[in-house]
Amino acid sequence: MHANVTKRIPVTGLSCASCALNVEQLLKQQQGVASASVNYANSCATLEFVPGKTDLKAIKASVQAGGYDLLLEDNGEELQDKHRREHYKNLKLNTILAATLSAPLVYISMFRMDMPYANLVMFLLSTTVIAWFGRSFFVSAWKQTRQGKANMDSLVSLSTGIAWIFSVFSIIFPQFWQSRGMEPHAYFEAPAVIIAFILLGKLLEERAKSGTSSAIRKLMGLQPATVIVIKADGTQQEIPLAGVLPGDHLLVKPGSRVPVDGELISGASFVDESTITGEAMPTEKKAGYRVFAGTMNQKGSFVLRAEKVGGDTILAQIIQMVQQAQGSKPPVQKLVDRIAGIFVPVVLMISVLSFILWMVVGGEGAFTHAILAMVSVLVIACPCALGLATPTAIMAGIGTGAENGILIKDAECLETAHRTDILILDKTGTITLGKPAVAGFHWLAPPDSQAELRKILYLLESGSEHPMAEAITGFTGPAGDEELSVSQFESITGKGVKASVNGVVYLAGNLAMMREHEVEVSEELLAMAETWQHNARTLVFYARSREILALIAVADQIKETSAEAISELQKSGIQVIMLTGDNQHTASAIARQTGLREFRAGMLPGEKAEFVAQLQKSGKIVAMAGDGINDSQALAQADVSIAMGKGSDIAMDVAGITIISSDLKLIAKAFRLSEITVKTIRQNLFWAFFYNLIGIPVAAGILYPVWGFMLNPMIAGAAMAFSSVSVVSNSLRLKMRKI
Repeated sequence: MHANVTKRIPVTGLSCASCALNVEQLLKQQQGVASASVNYANSCATLEFVPGKTDLKAIKASVQAGGYDLLLEDNGEELQDKHRREHYKNLKLNTILAATLSAPLVYISMFRMDMPYANLVMFLLSTTVIAWFGRSFFVSAWKQTRQGKANMDSLVSLSTGIAWIFSVFSIIFPQFWQSRGMEPHAYFEAPAVIIAFILLGKLLEERAKSGTSSAIRKLMGLQPATVIVIKADGTQQEIPLAGVLPGDHLLVKPGSRVPVDGELISGASFVDESTITGEAMPTEKKAGYRVFAGTMNQKGSFVLRAEKVGGDTILAQIIQMVQQAQGSKPPVQKLVDRIAGIFVPVVLMISVLSFILWMVVGGEGAFTHAILAMVSVLVIACPCALGLATPTAIMAGIGTGAENGILIKDAECLETAHRTDILILDKTGTITLGKPAVAGFHWLAPPDSQAELRKILYLLESGSEHPMAEAITGFTGPAGDEELSVSQFESITGKGVKASVNGVVYLAGNLAMMREHEVEVSEELLAMAETWQHNARTLVFYARSREILALIAVADQIKETSAEAISELQKSGIQVIMLTGDNQHTASAIARQTGLREFRAGMLPGEKAEFVAQLQKSGKIVAMAGDGINDSQALAQADVSIAMGKGSDIAMDVAGITIISSDLKLIAKAFRLSEITVKTIRQNLFWAFFYNLIGIPVAAGILYPVWGFMLNPMIAGAAMAFSSVSVVSNSLRLKMRKI
């Protein structure tokens, strides 16, 4: 039984939203394909299929028969970029030439119809524009017709073709009109100008669409093309990035990009990690610290050991996640897809009905009005605006999120996030740093003996595997070079450690351990201990024989921005609740220090998920933020799941949103980004629907009986061309918004 594989495949030949739907339907019909989704905005298909049952080459042939193509090569996206650049270049040239030939057509039709051979000149110019610069519309429409389908090119080819045939008929058989008391009139300028306007619209649309994927290109450009490898003999060699293997030692010079994920083994510097984490301040790096591909080294140089290379780096995973998210569809797009799927046939029907109606009620000049109405309806209708409304906004929104350290895995999550009623926060690693550290150190020993006692404490705690011991050794520092004889080391579970140093017994542990060994603890020290405990600190008493030497407080420190972030979220009307497996005492202290109004302590992973489900049953939209494996069940249950990026891979896999820097303030930004993106989608859809609902009846001649106004097909062409551009431009405004 083969597991399904999901593959992102570039598509070429898409000219409108209907094309994307046609390809999607073709893909879904293929054997072994579980699901398929085609995004018109980025011209990519997301295909889920069974490897053993699916022949991608056969699928490619089927798509080619429909007039499109799939780029199955490993460098498919590079080929697609090359194809886009060539297409844009050709489109630009064709637009300029079509406009150049159309300009004299308009001039002659408006001012010089009395010139000799006017109709012949117009015929030649118009035919050149249609046959050469507009041929792609007719080729595509023919391929669609053979498949029993229609798209935007069908509308363009029908409208311009009908106008051209009508004009040719008028100049070859003028007596047909004259015998009916009508003046023969040619509209050669209309099809030529329509094609010029539509080419201009497509040119602007392509340029605007490329802006929505700029975040991907920025991310892809963050890695250097070559790296300096330090060989075993100490010599240096510059090699392509693709040649780096895990374990290689790489030199990173000042001002250069970190090429792969790895660990510093020598040198030190400050690294700007804003491209990955969104944090503006450079981070200090020295031996033992990790660095990530795509980040910028500052003034120092260092050598790193490559750990993750190629597609395994965090940067590569971010790029992949953003690509997948930009290609996904939110629920609202399903409705738009259904509308776009029937849009072209409905427009064709309206155009025919317009023709028939004008022939019946048009009176004198009925045929001319009927032709104009039919052509205008075909030209002004714009499924592209509908098709671009949602995906361009999604692409721009997800790209903006990626640039701010917010990774959004799917469009549905982006659409839902702004509706969040309740945000559930895990404590450890989400509100707190998730790493115990010394938060208080109170000496009772004389100052002149503290240096040596600090070294002995290091020796005591370095023998323990408890997380608190690691916090204390990190605080005290190494013991130094002095000879200190440690013997009879004993780690007592749940209490602390005990050892003999130079023949003297030393203890480090909790109050129960001190009392068990009859260590005297003053009332004053007990009062201090109680205060520290009240503030969610775990206590370690340090003693020599029966004499207390120091009191140490260890705590999982609250992140600097947690209190501010929680306050901001609560002010925005979101109910914030902390769930933790920790005890009531600690949970209460954390809630008090961060301004949290609600919390639940002693929660098991299953209980967290059950709590989320109960809130959902009451009709609430619940978001959950966590970083650990124990949070994955609740994350999967939540309507909006948010992983804190420095947590477990499982939490990040389950979550729909990942906050790379683990800064809680970015959750509020993610909600704002969701709100702005959804607002943009609604604006786009409103204008796309409004444009078509108003434009099509006007083109059909609804204003003629009242105002005597009949829409010129050239104006209809211009309106259609710029409707798509306006939708994409509105989406691009997202990139300029501060979140």
